[in-house]
Amino acid sequence: MTTKQSETSRSIRSIGIVGCGQMGAGIAQIAAQAGYRVMLQDTRADAARNACSTLARTWARLVEKGKLTADQAKAAEAQLSPVEQLEDLATCDVVIEAIIENLEVKRALFADLERIIAPGAILATNTSSLSVTAIAAGLSRPERVAGFHFFNPVPLMRIVEVIDGLMTTPEVGDQLLALGKAWGHVAVRTKDTPGFIVNHAGRGFGTEGLRVLAENVAPIEVIDRILRDCAGFRLGPFELLDLTGLDVSTPVMESIYHQYFEEPRYRPQPILKTMQAAGLFGRKVGRGFYVYGDAAPAPMAEQAWNASPATTVWIDRRHPELASRAASLAEACGAQVSAADRPETDALIVVTPLGEDVTHLIAAAGLNAARTVAIDTLFDTAKRRVLMGSPVLAPEWAARAGALFSSDGVPVDLVRDSTGMITQRVVAHIINIACEIAQQNIASPEDIDRAVTLGLGYPAGPLAWGDRLGPAVVLALLDNLARINGDPRYRPSPWLRRRATLGLSLLTQEV
Repeated sequence: MTTKQSETSRSIRSIGIVGCGQMGAGIAQIAAQAGYRVMLQDTRADAARNACSTLARTWARLVEKGKLTADQAKAAEAQLSPVEQLEDLATCDVVIEAIIENLEVKRALFADLERIIAPGAILATNTSSLSVTAIAAGLSRPERVAGFHFFNPVPLMRIVEVIDGLMTTPEVGDQLLALGKAWGHVAVRTKDTPGFIVNHAGRGFGTEGLRVLAENVAPIEVIDRILRDCAGFRLGPFELLDLTGLDVSTPVMESIYHQYFEEPRYRPQPILKTMQAAGLFGRKVGRGFYVYGDAAPAPMAEQAWNASPATTVWIDRRHPELASRAASLAEACGAQVSAADRPETDALIVVTPLGEDVTHLIAAAGLNAARTVAIDTLFDTAKRRVLMGSPVLAPEWAARAGALFSSDGVPVDLVRDSTGMITQRVVAHIINIACEIAQQNIASPEDIDRAVTLGLGYPAGPLAWGDRLGPAVVLALLDNLARINGDPRYRPSPWLRRRATLGLSLLTQEV
C-alpha cells in the first residue's frame, strides 16, 4: 500500500456537508440516523441552523408515525452541528459537497477544502451531471476525490452511486461504498462517464417515448397508458416528464447527448425546445404534456368498438411463439383460428411483429392490407391490448378486430403503423442502453440492474428484463428496428449480440 493510500485507510467517524438544501439535509439525515457525527455548513446565513431545525421536526414526525423511537430521534439530533466556516470542517473524515451544479463553483470549493481538511480525508461530490475528474482537476490530491451521488428524497431513494474519477484511488471508492451501505443505502460503483448509471440508463424511456410521439404513432395519453399497463411502468414517459419538469429533464437529455458526441441512442426531440419556449414545464406550472388543476380535461375515454367481432382469424406464423400467443388469445375471445395456408376471404388477418411494422409484414407475406392488423403479444395482454394497422386498414376490419380482442372486457388501443409498435421499441431501447453501459465497463451488470430498479423504479432491471424476454428475441427486435428504420439509434450493443449468439444471460460478466 502506498503512503497516499494508507493515509485514507482510517475509519470514518465524522462527516462534513457543504450545502444545506434538500439534498444536503437529506444526506445529513441518514448519516446522523446511522450514528455518524455530522457538521453542516452553508454560505447562506442561518441555512445550516435552519436545516438542523427542519431535521429535528422530521425526526419528531417519524416518532409520531412509529418509524423511529424517541431515543433514536434524540440520538440522531445530537449528532448534528451547524458550523459557520469551512475551517470548522477541518477534523472531518469525509466532506460531501451538495451545492449548485456548476463546475467552476465546485472546483473553487474543493480547492478551499483541500487546504483545510486532513491529508487522509475524503472529498466527495454529490454531482448528478458533472465530471468528477473535472471537479478534481487542479487539486494537489485529486486521487482522494470521488462522486457520492444520492437521489432526492435521500431518505426514501435508497440508492447511492459511488463514482471513481480517473485519478481516484480504489480505496477511496471502497470506503464510500462501505459508508453508503452503513447508512442503509444500496451503494453501486460506476466510472466517471456522462450520466453515471441511473441518468445514463434512464435515457431510453423518455427519448424513445418522445420518438414514438414524433412519429405520430398514438396520442400522448395512449402512449402513457400502454407503457403502464403492458410493460408495468409506474408512470408513462410524458407523465414522468411532467412530474420531473421539462426545465430539469431537457438539459439532462441534451447534456448527455452532447457529452457522448451526438450518439444517436440518446437523441432528444425538438418538441422539448418548443414546450420550453412556451413555458410548459409540467406539473409545477399547471401544464406540460398534460393540463393540471381546475382546467384539466377528463381522462381520455377508452375506445369503443361498435361492431360485430371477427369470428374467423388467420394468423401469420413468421414469429411462431408470438403467433401462438395470439392464437390462444383469439380463441379465448371466441374466434375460430384458421389452419389454412393462406387467409380466407372472410377472415381477419393477424400478424405479430417483432420490431417490424405491419406494412413490412404485409408485404413480406403478400397479405391483404385492408384487413390485416398487428397485435403485440410480446408483453402483457391481461390489462390492455395493442393493435396496429397499416395506413390502408379498412375501418370495418379495424372495428371488428377491436371488438374481438376487447370482448372479454380488456381495453384495446389501435395505434398507427410503427416499427416495434410502442412497448417493444421502448423496452428494447432501455435494455440496449443498459447492455452498452455494461459493454463499456462503466458498471457491473448487477450494479446496473440494482441502480435502475432503485433509482428509476422500473419493473425490472434492464438486463434481467432482457433475460426474461430472451436475449435472442431482443436482438432480433433491435435488428429489425435498425434494418427498417435505417437509424443507428437502434443498432444492438455488442454485449447483447454476443450473449444472444452464445445463449448466455445478459448478466454474464466478462471473464
